Amino acid sequence: MCSQSMRDEAHGAPMEFMKWETWTQAINDLVDIPEPVHLCPHWLGEPTIHPEFNRFVEYAFARNDKNKLFEEFKLHTNAVVFSETRSRLLLHLANLKNQSPETFRFIHFSIDAHSSDVYKVVKGADRQEQVYKNIKRFIELRTELKYEYPFVTIAYVVQPENAHEAEDFLKHWSSAFRDAGCEVQVTTDWPSATRDTIYFRRLNCGDQAKADLLHQNVAQKLGIIHANQPIRSLESF
Repeated sequence: MCSQSMRDEAHGAPMEFMKWETWTQAINDLVDIPEPVHLCPHWLGEPTIHPEFNRFVEYAFARNDKNKLFEEFKLHTNAVVFSETRSRLLLHLANLKNQSPETFRFIHFSIDAHSSDVYKVVKGADRQEQVYKNIKRFIELRTELKYEYPFVTIAYVVQPENAHEAEDFLKHWSSAFRDAGCEVQVTTDWPSATRDTIYFRRLNCGDQAKADLLHQNVAQKLGIIHANQPIRSLESF
């Protein structure tokens, strides 16, 4: 689902954790970029496993008074390493008063399975219970703290290994959002609106026609689309 996980290098260099000095220099140098900047620390791997992830993002937002460095912050994560302390920090940063309200609009959680057994097959490790707990806690904390941002997207990449439990996945997370007092939309691709979303994406693979048909069949079964309705692929927002 993500080719980066199958590489042992990034842009020709061996993978390693970014040094603090590299991060701070990169953040500070954004002041000289005239174009709008979207800061995406997830681009070459799982960002939250960095031992100084919290310190990194705190520094970035501390330097971004009135959005002078970046206008948007995006975070994609598998939510395995996602403590309550981290949740509270990210919620705080998303709702700072010295930046645009939409600076940190959403967190994208890649789950792609419902049961523990399928999660282990799809992800390669049994972390389903931990991931579900972490994401539910984040949603509940946002409600408890009366914050609007960041919105949450819950992702499910449809594939032969998980297609049979897509309905259970939808029921579970629809209930989780409802219990937290949140309205949620369900889509077949990247959400086009800034709101909480459960979405079912197609798998990009060698036999794309087969993957597209499976995706369409699952979307029809879930009632997201009508019979034989084509699915339009959207860009990430």
